[in-house]
Amino acid sequence: MKKSDWIFWILCAGIVAWFAVDKISASRAKKAWEKDLQERIALDFRRSREEVKTYIAQYIPDVTDGQIDAWTASGKLEAMEIDGQLRYFRNAGPNLFRLDTACTRIKTSTETLSGNSISSHDIDDAEVIPLIVSDVKRQLVEGIKDPYLAQPRTFHVRYTLAVEADAVPAGEKIRCWLPFPRNDAYRQKDVKLLATSEPEYILSRERDAHSTVYMEKTAIAGQPTVFSEEFEYTSYGEWHPASPVDVKPYDTGSKLYKEYTSEREAHIIFTPEIKALADSLKGDLDNPVLIAKRFFTYVNDNFPWASAREYSTVENIPSYVLRSGHGDCGMVTLLLLTLCRYAGIPARWQSGFMMHPHGWNLHDWGELYFEGLGWIPVDQSFGIPPYAARKSVPMGIWGPAGETVLDLPEAEYFYFGGIDPYRMVVNSDYGQFLYPRKVYPRSETVDFQRGEVEWRKGNLYFNKWDYSLEIL
Repeated sequence: MKKSDWIFWILCAGIVAWFAVDKISASRAKKAWEKDLQERIALDFRRSREEVKTYIAQYIPDVTDGQIDAWTASGKLEAMEIDGQLRYFRNAGPNLFRLDTACTRIKTSTETLSGNSISSHDIDDAEVIPLIVSDVKRQLVEGIKDPYLAQPRTFHVRYTLAVEADAVPAGEKIRCWLPFPRNDAYRQKDVKLLATSEPEYILSRERDAHSTVYMEKTAIAGQPTVFSEEFEYTSYGEWHPASPVDVKPYDTGSKLYKEYTSEREAHIIFTPEIKALADSLKGDLDNPVLIAKRFFTYVNDNFPWASAREYSTVENIPSYVLRSGHGDCGMVTLLLLTLCRYAGIPARWQSGFMMHPHGWNLHDWGELYFEGLGWIPVDQSFGIPPYAARKSVPMGIWGPAGETVLDLPEAEYFYFGGIDPYRMVVNSDYGQFLYPRKVYPRSETVDFQRGEVEWRKGNLYFNKWDYSLEIL
């Protein structure tokens, strides 16, 4: 046999062996993920029936087993059979009072008596929305070249992630990714990293979908492993009076249009249910602003906010929302984005934190693209605010000219084209690679907010660490 033939067959054997090893590795990875997934689901569904009943009894003292059974059967008390036992979602009790109309009335009447019927961020936004609208209207009248931004707020933030003591053996290196405000977000400016707990760190690149500060640290026996960062940024409110007459036909051959109207694994999928719903809502409408607004209104009116399972445990989030009849901020956002993309309206993900004066939280929203208007923010879970024209307004909340928010027609659909300044944008997409690359599957496979941690032998899930954010 010629030398060249030997080389050929050796290469062939090497390729076959490589594919065999790769197949084995893929099989092991699949088994490892399936085990990991079951553990994550068990952590989410950890409430016993008695625990759920005890919570409900705080508001309905005479709650019966029959009622528990009925709410469970309807899905208003979310439950799953695990190892032969029916286990309830960790927030099944609180969610019942968000999803069942009669229970909502009972809880709302109690909270009204105690003065807690309006959320703190609603109060903050009811004060700032009239200011944003007034400023943008003035900018448009004055012919300012780049209007739409108003009411800036500067934030000085310390973010900390602490891995519990002995989560990994002493001497092992822990890899950590912390959230960091984006430098490329239109309404987010003057981003500055002020300090890090570790002298060596890596900032993600502007092209990365998830904005991070990466650090490493060696675990010490009996001590938590703490990572921290301190930074500043300025965030603006944004408002686009999105009028149907302002939009132009899409360039359907453009890279932007093709990318942001396509399906996107694993959650922006044009299932038969999505197609049927979008087609029925769209009807005879042909203007993209009116179509998207109809989607926005429908999701607002039919899918109330409820505490959500970890996204990594849900195969297709929009399908889950349609099936369960509820969702949190990221879930209803993905439903809206999927409906819009199927209808030929470019849509993309954006997320990070809500940083309101009365309290911060994780938060997700989106952006829609209209030719002639550009990308505009759309916050589906803030939706149509409780203080807007369609609903009641808390007394004593006034606009810049002395009017109540109830008198401001733009308040009703402010979050369709507008957003408050109390935001920190971290992500421009979902489910992308971290920088530097993470070896093991992320704790949050869709969003990136709380952070991510791993070591040489695996990922460290949320039950192994805690995080905190201080607005200084």
